[in-house]
Amino acid sequence: MKTAIGVLASLILIAVISVVVVLHRDPTAITLPTLGPECVVGTDGEVTMDLVQMANAATIAAVGIRRDMPEQAVVVALATALQESKLENLDGGDRDSVGLFQQRPSKGWGTVEQIKDPRYAAGKFYSALKKVKGWETMRVTDAAQRVQRSAFPNAYEKWADEARVLAAALIGKDTGAVACRVTGDPVVRGAAAAAALMAGLKLDWGKKLGTASTEAAGLTVSVSTASSGWRYAHWLVSHASATGLERVRFANLEWHAPDGKWQQVTTPGVPDNGHVVAEVFS
Repeated sequence: MKTAIGVLASLILIAVISVVVVLHRDPTAITLPTLGPECVVGTDGEVTMDLVQMANAATIAAVGIRRDMPEQAVVVALATALQESKLENLDGGDRDSVGLFQQRPSKGWGTVEQIKDPRYAAGKFYSALKKVKGWETMRVTDAAQRVQRSAFPNAYEKWADEARVLAAALIGKDTGAVACRVTGDPVVRGAAAAAALMAGLKLDWGKKLGTASTEAAGLTVSVSTASSGWRYAHWLVSHASATGLERVRFANLEWHAPDGKWQQVTTPGVPDNGHVVAEVFS
């Protein structure tokens, strides 16, 4: 027994000495554990979030654009979802609240299943916002409160700046402004991944989606303006983690999943300003 205790004590001592040696040799080598892949959004300002939050933000923005809502409506919607759920599609909340906007079935927002659909929830929010007279000139928190009827009416304002950065990127005002790093094995590959991307695009964008075609290697979306191109490019990157997306190209820039950055295109076949090209893992 004493021998076993002695051995254990020696092992602990060796481990402690090893740590001390490493610290003495190179303190800068110590790295904190990361919380997982992240997305960085913005050019002037900057917002950091995880991949799930980013996908939900992109869907909220797409639904607003599809409904011909102005940029300020997207800002209000994103600020509301940031406050209510941190852009996570929650299963519950205060009383019977669920989803991105914490909407309540008992208050007529829809069934639990409907509200848990981000597209449905965003659509219901925009419909309610549109009925608020003068919402366009209100503070973000006041417009949001007229829809949400929260016990904390001023809480939405603290997310206004973040919402503006997200909205500017997701409506296509900023170039290469959504950069997500996606690592690990893709959920789907090849033709199945391309089909998943196309299905998501159609659900979020509806008739606003330009002419799009798929093939085993990915898909191509035709666009008429640079802003519409960046809308789709940023949407694709935002949804990359669930769709097997490897690369997005638009204009003279490309994004690569493992790197998570937009860089100048250096490979042949540079797409023109009229097409967004998405490639999936084979």
